[in-house]
Amino acid sequence: MKQETTHHAAASDATRWRELPWLTAKGFCMGAADVVPGVSGGTMALILGIYVRLIDAVKSVDSKVLQAGLRGRWRLVLNRVHWRFLAMLLSGVFAAIIFFTRIVRLPALMNSHPEAVYGLFFGLILGSVWFVYRDSGITRSIDGLWIVLGAAVGLRIVTLVPGDTPDHPLFVFLTGAVAITAMILPGISGSFILLIMRKYEYIFSQFARLGNGFQETIAALLILLPFFLGMVAGIIVFSRLLSWFLHHHRVRTYLVLTGFMLGSLWVIWPWQERTFELVREKQRLTASHPVLPEFAASTFWWGLGMMIVGGTVVIILEMLGRKR
Repeated sequence: MKQETTHHAAASDATRWRELPWLTAKGFCMGAADVVPGVSGGTMALILGIYVRLIDAVKSVDSKVLQAGLRGRWRLVLNRVHWRFLAMLLSGVFAAIIFFTRIVRLPALMNSHPEAVYGLFFGLILGSVWFVYRDSGITRSIDGLWIVLGAAVGLRIVTLVPGDTPDHPLFVFLTGAVAITAMILPGISGSFILLIMRKYEYIFSQFARLGNGFQETIAALLILLPFFLGMVAGIIVFSRLLSWFLHHHRVRTYLVLTGFMLGSLWVIWPWQERTFELVREKQRLTASHPVLPEFAASTFWWGLGMMIVGGTVVIILEMLGRKR
């Protein structure tokens, strides 16, 4: 993994247009991860070496930018906001969400082939833990306790039991704010937060409605609007807090994030005893408990094979990161 620098956010975006294919591809990986409950887009950003850069880019949207926008001073807005980086990355994220909800329906594959899907992401996260730990810059063994703290918090979050929640726009707004906070934290999945708040199927089903006629599209957008507004509010507030920790307590922050990733492995373990319920003629995952695999079963080999693929991808990304 290419180690990131931790300089403070620059006054202007240093992203170059030649980075377009790379950043779009990385955004696609983040979007694919965010579709899977238990997998964090922040984890992918950390694996791909753009985590600090992402936080600083989000942080560049501040009160001065909002004031300049309201006054129509667009040149100042473009000079301060890291808009090239965000545009390239988010284009990949939204392309992945549309691709994995309308073309290759990843939520459906999670029901029909859970061992393969979770095995891939388990391998990605497990393989990346070492590189994140290595790049943390740890110098004292006592600091390893921060990993334990992060793992305990992450494990607690991913083992929460989903509860009943309303579909009111205000609650959807709150859901978006909480989910985006989790999405940018490695190891804590925004999609799993949606499951806990009983909004996973509700939100992702709206993406599937887009393009199914004018009325369907408008209805879906009206539901997604408060969710997106909540995401904007949540990420603006939380990114500043996280950026402060990354710049002032880099080692401890990275170690806690490493712990988050380790804690998330509990729910991403490919072989689970899963409980589903039928909602609106669709199966929804309500609980899962890790179990030992049956070594003679095909599901074991599918899960193991995809786990190896995930780990191999991380090693390749690390090698590419060193060359670039």
